Amino acid sequence: MIAGKHTSWKNLFASRTGVIMTGVVIGIVATLLQKFGNPPNMGICVACFTRDTAGALGLHRAEVVQYLRPEILGIIVGATLAALLAGEFKARAGSVSFIRFMLGAWAMIGALVFLGCPWRTLLRIAGGDLNAVIGLGGLVAGIWLATRCFVSGYDPGPSRQSSPIVGWAWPLLVLAALGLVMAFPPVAGQARSGLLFYSVKGPGSMHAPLWLSLASGVVIGGLLQRSRFCTIGGFRDWILFRQTHLLWGTLGLVVAAAVMNLLLRQCTPGFHGQPIAHTMALWNFLGMTLAGLAFTLAGGCPGRQCVLAGEGDADAATVVCGMLVGAAFAHNFALAGSPQGVGTNGQIAVVVGLIFCGLLGICLRAKK
Repeated sequence: MIAGKHTSWKNLFASRTGVIMTGVVIGIVATLLQKFGNPPNMGICVACFTRDTAGALGLHRAEVVQYLRPEILGIIVGATLAALLAGEFKARAGSVSFIRFMLGAWAMIGALVFLGCPWRTLLRIAGGDLNAVIGLGGLVAGIWLATRCFVSGYDPGPSRQSSPIVGWAWPLLVLAALGLVMAFPPVAGQARSGLLFYSVKGPGSMHAPLWLSLASGVVIGGLLQRSRFCTIGGFRDWILFRQTHLLWGTLGLVVAAAVMNLLLRQCTPGFHGQPIAHTMALWNFLGMTLAGLAFTLAGGCPGRQCVLAGEGDADAATVVCGMLVGAAFAHNFALAGSPQGVGTNGQIAVVVGLIFCGLLGICLRAKK
Protein backbone atom coordinates (compact mmCIF):
# COMPACT_ATOMS: atom_id res chain seq x y z
CA MET A 1 0.00 0.00 0.00
CA ILE A 2 2.80 2.36 0.93
CA ALA A 3 4.70 1.43 -2.21
CA GLY A 4 1.62 2.15 -4.29
CA LYS A 5 1.26 5.59 -2.74
CA HIS A 6 4.95 6.28 -3.38
CA THR A 7 4.62 5.25 -7.02
CA SER A 8 1.52 7.42 -7.41
CA TRP A 9 3.34 10.46 -6.00
CA LYS A 10 6.43 9.77 -8.11
CA ASN A 11 4.37 9.66 -11.30
CA LEU A 12 2.18 12.66 -10.43
CA PHE A 13 4.03 15.07 -12.68
CA ALA A 14 3.92 12.68 -15.63
CA SER A 15 0.12 12.92 -15.57
CA ARG A 16 -1.93 15.58 -17.34
CA THR A 17 -2.28 17.40 -14.02
CA GLY A 18 1.48 17.38 -13.58
CA VAL A 19 2.14 18.72 -17.07
CA ILE A 20 -0.39 21.53 -16.53
CA MET A 21 1.15 22.34 -13.14
CA THR A 22 4.58 22.57 -14.76
CA GLY A 23 3.29 24.99 -17.41
CA VAL A 24 1.53 27.07 -14.77
CA VAL A 25 4.68 27.28 -12.64
CA ILE A 26 6.76 28.38 -15.65
CA GLY A 27 4.19 31.05 -16.51
CA ILE A 28 4.03 32.39 -12.94
CA VAL A 29 7.79 32.30 -12.32
CA ALA A 30 8.59 33.92 -15.69
CA THR A 31 6.31 36.90 -15.02
CA LEU A 32 7.63 37.30 -11.48
CA LEU A 33 11.23 37.25 -12.71
CA GLN A 34 10.24 39.97 -15.15
CA LYS A 35 8.78 41.94 -12.25
CA PHE A 36 12.01 41.54 -10.28
CA GLY A 37 14.30 42.71 -13.07
CA ASN A 38 14.45 40.32 -16.05
CA PRO A 39 13.75 41.84 -19.49
CA PRO A 40 10.07 42.51 -20.31
CA ASN A 41 8.17 39.68 -22.01
CA MET A 42 11.30 37.60 -21.39
CA GLY A 43 11.00 36.28 -17.88
CA ILE A 44 12.57 33.02 -19.05
CA CYS A 45 13.71 32.55 -22.65
CA VAL A 46 16.09 29.66 -23.21
CA ALA A 47 17.23 31.02 -26.58
CA CYS A 48 17.78 34.60 -25.43
CA PHE A 49 19.38 33.52 -22.17
CA THR A 50 21.70 31.11 -23.99
CA ARG A 51 22.69 34.02 -26.25
CA ASP A 52 23.40 36.17 -23.17
CA THR A 53 25.47 33.35 -21.70
CA ALA A 54 27.48 33.04 -24.92
CA GLY A 55 28.19 36.76 -24.66
CA ALA A 56 29.24 36.51 -21.03
CA LEU A 57 31.77 33.84 -22.02
CA GLY A 58 33.14 36.06 -24.77
CA LEU A 59 31.82 34.00 -27.68
CA HIS A 60 30.31 37.17 -29.12
CA ARG A 61 30.89 40.84 -28.32
CA ALA A 62 27.42 42.34 -28.64
CA GLU A 63 27.68 44.49 -25.53
CA VAL A 64 23.93 44.71 -24.85
CA VAL A 65 23.40 40.94 -24.52
CA GLN A 66 26.09 39.62 -22.17
CA TYR A 67 25.11 37.98 -18.89
CA LEU A 68 25.68 34.41 -17.68
CA ARG A 69 22.05 33.65 -16.92
CA PRO A 70 21.60 31.63 -13.70
CA GLU A 71 18.17 30.42 -14.88
CA ILE A 72 19.73 28.22 -17.59
CA LEU A 73 22.32 26.80 -15.20
CA GLY A 74 19.59 26.22 -12.62
CA ILE A 75 17.36 24.34 -15.07
CA ILE A 76 20.17 21.90 -15.83
CA VAL A 77 21.13 21.49 -12.16
CA GLY A 78 17.47 20.97 -11.21
CA ALA A 79 17.04 18.36 -13.94
CA THR A 80 20.15 16.51 -12.78
CA LEU A 81 18.98 16.47 -9.16
CA ALA A 82 15.48 15.28 -10.12
CA ALA A 83 16.89 12.56 -12.37
CA LEU A 84 19.21 11.32 -9.60
CA LEU A 85 16.40 11.26 -7.02
CA ALA A 86 14.13 9.35 -9.42
CA GLY A 87 16.88 6.94 -10.48
CA GLU A 88 16.68 8.21 -14.07
CA PHE A 89 20.15 9.65 -14.56
CA LYS A 90 21.60 7.54 -17.37
CA ALA A 91 24.70 8.26 -19.42
CA ARG A 92 23.80 7.79 -23.07
CA ALA A 93 24.83 8.93 -26.52
CA GLY A 94 23.77 8.19 -30.08
CA SER A 95 25.06 9.06 -33.49
CA VAL A 96 25.42 11.94 -36.00
CA SER A 97 26.80 14.24 -33.30
CA PHE A 98 27.83 16.97 -35.72
CA ILE A 99 24.37 16.96 -37.31
CA ARG A 100 22.81 17.46 -33.88
CA PHE A 101 25.28 20.30 -33.28
CA MET A 102 24.23 21.93 -36.55
CA LEU A 103 20.54 21.54 -35.73
CA GLY A 104 21.10 23.34 -32.43
CA ALA A 105 22.95 26.16 -34.21
CA TRP A 106 20.31 26.61 -36.94
CA ALA A 107 17.49 26.45 -34.40
CA MET A 108 19.15 29.21 -32.40
CA ILE A 109 19.65 31.41 -35.46
CA GLY A 110 15.99 31.05 -36.38
CA ALA A 111 14.88 31.82 -32.83
CA LEU A 112 17.08 34.92 -32.63
CA VAL A 113 15.76 36.23 -35.94
CA PHE A 114 12.33 36.09 -34.32
CA LEU A 115 13.75 37.11 -30.93
CA GLY A 116 12.59 34.29 -28.71
CA CYS A 117 12.40 30.56 -28.11
CA PRO A 118 9.08 28.62 -28.02
CA TRP A 119 8.68 29.58 -24.34
CA ARG A 120 9.16 33.26 -25.06
CA THR A 121 6.76 33.01 -27.99
CA LEU A 122 4.07 31.99 -25.52
CA LEU A 123 5.17 34.55 -22.93
CA ARG A 124 5.08 37.32 -25.53
CA ILE A 125 1.53 36.31 -26.47
CA ALA A 126 0.60 36.33 -22.78
CA GLY A 127 2.02 39.85 -22.55
CA GLY A 128 -0.09 41.07 -25.47
CA ASP A 129 2.55 40.97 -28.24
CA LEU A 130 0.59 40.10 -31.37
CA ASN A 131 3.80 39.67 -33.39
CA ALA A 132 4.31 36.49 -31.38
CA VAL A 133 1.05 35.06 -32.73
CA ILE A 134 2.67 35.15 -36.17
CA GLY A 135 5.79 33.56 -34.68
CA LEU A 136 3.69 30.79 -33.16
CA GLY A 137 2.20 30.11 -36.58
CA GLY A 138 5.71 29.76 -37.97
CA LEU A 139 6.71 27.46 -35.10
CA VAL A 140 3.79 25.13 -35.78
CA ALA A 141 4.58 25.20 -39.52
CA GLY A 142 8.17 24.17 -38.80
CA ILE A 143 7.04 21.35 -36.52
CA TRP A 144 4.60 20.18 -39.21
CA LEU A 145 7.42 20.09 -41.79
CA ALA A 146 9.51 18.00 -39.39
CA THR A 147 6.66 15.54 -38.86
CA ARG A 148 6.54 15.00 -42.64
CA CYS A 149 10.19 13.99 -42.37
CA PHE A 150 9.32 11.57 -39.56
CA VAL A 151 6.56 10.02 -41.62
CA SER A 152 8.95 9.50 -44.52
CA GLY A 153 11.47 7.72 -42.27
CA TYR A 154 13.74 10.38 -40.75
CA ASP A 155 15.86 8.72 -38.06
CA PRO A 156 19.07 10.19 -36.57
CA GLY A 157 19.74 6.92 -34.75
CA PRO A 158 18.97 5.64 -31.24
CA SER A 159 20.77 6.60 -28.05
CA ARG A 160 22.87 3.90 -26.42
CA GLN A 161 24.16 3.44 -22.91
CA SER A 162 27.58 5.01 -22.47
CA SER A 163 30.33 5.52 -19.90
CA PRO A 164 29.26 7.51 -16.81
CA ILE A 165 31.76 10.27 -17.66
CA VAL A 166 29.85 10.90 -20.90
CA GLY A 167 26.69 11.62 -18.91
CA TRP A 168 28.41 13.65 -16.20
CA ALA A 169 30.55 15.80 -18.48
CA TRP A 170 27.83 18.39 -19.16
CA PRO A 171 26.41 18.71 -15.59
CA LEU A 172 29.97 19.13 -14.27
CA LEU A 173 30.68 21.82 -16.87
CA VAL A 174 27.50 23.61 -15.79
CA LEU A 175 28.59 23.47 -12.15
CA ALA A 176 31.91 25.02 -13.20
CA ALA A 177 30.02 27.81 -14.96
CA LEU A 178 27.94 28.31 -11.82
CA GLY A 179 31.18 28.64 -9.89
CA LEU A 180 32.25 31.39 -12.30
CA VAL A 181 29.03 33.30 -11.65
CA MET A 182 29.54 33.05 -7.89
CA ALA A 183 33.21 34.03 -8.13
CA PHE A 184 32.71 36.88 -10.60
CA PRO A 185 29.25 38.42 -10.09
CA PRO A 186 28.26 41.52 -12.05
CA VAL A 187 29.55 44.84 -10.74
CA ALA A 188 27.36 47.88 -11.35
CA GLY A 189 28.66 49.97 -14.24
CA GLN A 190 31.46 47.55 -15.19
CA ALA A 191 31.52 45.58 -18.45
CA ARG A 192 33.95 42.98 -17.10
CA SER A 193 34.04 41.08 -13.83
CA GLY A 194 36.99 38.73 -13.65
CA LEU A 195 36.65 36.22 -16.49
CA LEU A 196 33.09 37.18 -17.48
CA PHE A 197 31.61 39.92 -19.64
CA TYR A 198 28.52 41.83 -18.49
CA SER A 199 26.20 44.27 -20.22
CA VAL A 200 25.88 47.70 -18.65
CA LYS A 201 22.89 48.59 -20.85
CA GLY A 202 20.30 46.76 -22.94
CA PRO A 203 18.56 43.43 -22.22
CA GLY A 204 21.73 41.86 -20.82
CA SER A 205 21.85 44.43 -18.04
CA MET A 206 18.31 43.52 -16.93
CA HIS A 207 18.24 40.66 -14.47
CA ALA A 208 16.54 39.53 -11.30
CA PRO A 209 18.67 38.86 -8.19
CA LEU A 210 21.08 35.97 -8.76
CA TRP A 211 19.71 33.80 -5.97
CA LEU A 212 16.13 34.20 -7.20
CA SER A 213 17.07 33.41 -10.80
CA LEU A 214 19.06 30.35 -9.78
CA ALA A 215 16.39 29.01 -7.41
CA SER A 216 13.71 29.54 -10.07
CA GLY A 217 15.78 27.61 -12.60
CA VAL A 218 16.36 24.69 -10.22
CA VAL A 219 12.63 24.38 -9.43
CA ILE A 220 11.64 24.58 -13.09
CA GLY A 221 14.36 22.14 -14.13
CA GLY A 222 13.13 19.58 -11.61
CA LEU A 223 9.53 19.95 -12.75
CA LEU A 224 10.53 19.70 -16.40
CA GLN A 225 12.46 16.51 -15.77
CA ARG A 226 9.60 14.83 -13.95
CA SER A 227 6.78 15.99 -16.28
CA ARG A 228 8.63 15.73 -19.65
CA PHE A 229 7.10 19.12 -20.49
CA CYS A 230 8.05 20.20 -24.02
CA THR A 231 6.36 22.81 -26.19
CA ILE A 232 7.73 21.29 -29.39
CA GLY A 233 6.67 17.82 -28.26
CA GLY A 234 3.15 19.03 -27.54
CA PHE A 235 2.53 20.28 -31.07
CA ARG A 236 4.43 17.36 -32.61
CA ASP A 237 2.35 14.77 -30.78
CA TRP A 238 -0.88 16.53 -31.69
CA ILE A 239 0.04 16.71 -35.38
CA LEU A 240 1.23 13.10 -35.58
CA PHE A 241 -1.10 11.29 -33.19
CA ARG A 242 -3.74 13.83 -32.12
CA GLN A 243 -2.46 13.45 -28.56
CA THR A 244 -2.98 16.53 -26.39
CA HIS A 245 -1.15 15.44 -23.22
CA LEU A 246 1.80 17.85 -23.54
CA LEU A 247 -0.28 20.59 -25.15
CA TRP A 248 -2.15 21.01 -21.85
CA GLY A 249 1.11 22.19 -20.32
CA THR A 250 1.52 24.80 -23.06
CA LEU A 251 -2.00 26.04 -22.39
CA GLY A 252 -1.28 26.19 -18.66
CA LEU A 253 1.81 28.33 -19.30
CA VAL A 254 -0.04 30.86 -21.49
CA VAL A 255 -3.05 31.18 -19.17
CA ALA A 256 -0.95 31.52 -16.01
CA ALA A 257 1.37 34.09 -17.59
CA ALA A 258 -1.56 36.08 -19.01
CA VAL A 259 -3.31 36.23 -15.63
CA MET A 260 -0.10 37.24 -13.86
CA ASN A 261 0.66 39.91 -16.46
CA LEU A 262 -2.78 41.41 -15.94
CA LEU A 263 -2.37 41.38 -12.16
CA LEU A 264 1.12 42.90 -12.39
CA ARG A 265 0.07 45.35 -15.12
CA GLN A 266 2.65 43.96 -17.54
CA CYS A 267 0.27 43.41 -20.47
CA THR A 268 0.26 45.80 -23.44
CA PRO A 269 -1.70 44.39 -26.41
CA GLY A 270 -0.66 45.31 -29.95
CA PHE A 271 1.95 44.92 -32.67
CA HIS A 272 3.97 48.10 -32.23
CA GLY A 273 6.12 49.18 -29.34
CA GLN A 274 6.53 45.67 -27.93
CA PRO A 275 9.70 45.14 -25.87
CA ILE A 276 12.62 43.44 -27.62
CA ALA A 277 10.55 42.57 -30.69
CA HIS A 278 10.13 43.67 -34.30
CA THR A 279 7.14 43.89 -36.63
CA MET A 280 8.56 42.21 -39.77
CA ALA A 281 5.83 39.57 -40.02
CA LEU A 282 7.42 37.43 -42.74
CA TRP A 283 10.67 37.01 -40.82
CA ASN A 284 8.89 36.47 -37.53
CA PHE A 285 7.09 33.60 -39.26
CA LEU A 286 10.07 32.15 -41.15
CA GLY A 287 12.49 32.56 -38.25
CA MET A 288 10.27 30.44 -36.03
CA THR A 289 9.61 28.02 -38.90
CA LEU A 290 13.34 27.35 -38.98
CA ALA A 291 13.47 27.05 -35.18
CA GLY A 292 10.48 24.69 -35.09
CA LEU A 293 11.88 22.51 -37.87
CA ALA A 294 15.38 22.28 -36.39
CA PHE A 295 14.31 21.75 -32.77
CA THR A 296 11.82 19.04 -33.78
CA LEU A 297 14.43 17.20 -35.85
CA ALA A 298 16.80 17.51 -32.87
CA GLY A 299 14.24 15.93 -30.52
CA GLY A 300 12.67 18.72 -28.47
CA CYS A 301 12.46 22.40 -27.54
CA PRO A 302 15.52 24.16 -26.05
CA GLY A 303 14.22 23.70 -22.50
CA ARG A 304 13.81 19.98 -23.11
CA GLN A 305 17.33 19.79 -24.56
CA CYS A 306 18.74 21.37 -21.38
CA VAL A 307 16.83 18.87 -19.23
CA LEU A 308 17.96 15.87 -21.27
CA ALA A 309 21.55 17.08 -21.10
CA GLY A 310 21.18 17.38 -17.33
CA GLU A 311 20.03 13.78 -16.99
CA GLY A 312 22.99 12.33 -18.89
CA ASP A 313 22.04 12.59 -22.57
CA ALA A 314 25.18 13.57 -24.50
CA ASP A 315 23.18 14.01 -27.71
CA ALA A 316 21.14 16.78 -26.08
CA ALA A 317 24.33 18.32 -24.69
CA THR A 318 25.65 18.45 -28.25
CA VAL A 319 22.49 20.30 -29.33
CA VAL A 320 22.95 22.81 -26.48
CA CYS A 321 26.57 23.37 -27.53
CA GLY A 322 25.29 24.02 -31.03
CA MET A 323 22.85 26.55 -29.59
CA LEU A 324 25.70 28.41 -27.87
CA VAL A 325 27.74 28.57 -31.07
CA GLY A 326 24.66 29.46 -33.13
CA ALA A 327 24.00 32.38 -30.77
CA ALA A 328 27.60 33.54 -31.20
CA PHE A 329 27.32 33.34 -35.01
CA ALA A 330 23.99 35.19 -34.93
CA HIS A 331 25.58 38.22 -33.31
CA ASN A 332 29.09 38.05 -34.75
CA PHE A 333 27.69 38.02 -38.30
CA ALA A 334 24.64 40.29 -37.80
CA LEU A 335 22.07 37.52 -38.29
CA ALA A 336 19.90 38.19 -35.23
CA GLY A 337 16.83 40.37 -35.29
CA SER A 338 16.51 43.59 -33.32
CA PRO A 339 13.72 46.04 -32.51
CA GLN A 340 14.61 47.69 -35.84
CA GLY A 341 13.95 44.47 -37.78
CA VAL A 342 15.91 41.73 -39.54
CA GLY A 343 18.83 42.62 -41.79
CA THR A 344 19.82 41.03 -45.09
CA ASN A 345 22.30 38.68 -43.41
CA GLY A 346 19.61 37.31 -41.14
CA GLN A 347 17.15 36.85 -43.99
CA ILE A 348 19.71 34.92 -46.04
CA ALA A 349 20.62 32.79 -43.02
CA VAL A 350 16.99 31.78 -42.46
CA VAL A 351 16.56 30.68 -46.08
CA VAL A 352 19.84 28.73 -46.02
CA GLY A 353 18.87 27.14 -42.70
CA LEU A 354 15.48 26.04 -43.99
CA ILE A 355 17.12 24.45 -47.03
CA PHE A 356 19.77 22.72 -44.91
CA CYS A 357 17.30 21.32 -42.37
CA GLY A 358 14.86 20.30 -45.11
CA LEU A 359 17.57 18.38 -46.98
CA LEU A 360 18.69 16.82 -43.71
CA GLY A 361 15.17 15.61 -42.98
CA ILE A 362 14.95 14.07 -46.44
CA CYS A 363 18.40 12.50 -46.55
CA LEU A 364 18.75 11.17 -43.00
CA ARG A 365 16.24 8.36 -43.32
CA ALA A 366 16.52 4.85 -41.94
CA LYS A 367 17.13 2.22 -44.58
CA LYS A 368 14.09 0.06 -45.14
